[in-house]
Amino acid sequence: MRCSCRECGTYMIQAESERMGCVCPECGYHCGDCLGTDTVVSRDRLKELAGDPRFSPENLAASFDRAEDWTDDGGFDR
Repeated sequence: MRCSCRECGTYMIQAESERMGCVCPECGYHCGDCLGTDTVVSRDRLKELAGDPRFSPENLAASFDRAEDWTDDGGFDR
């Protein structure tokens, strides 16, 4: 994944080190935003999401039942 630096806007590249994420070649800023790190969901928020109708078993199953959205080669056409 490649990102723009939040500090200076330079195109960042994937870090080749023990720290996962991107590093800016211009200013040295390091982030893991594109990896989803530091995005832990709190227990309270998780409980709220459990009641969200988007995640009901029926809605999740319906998203797999829409045959008209699938291509002949098995891919998803959008």
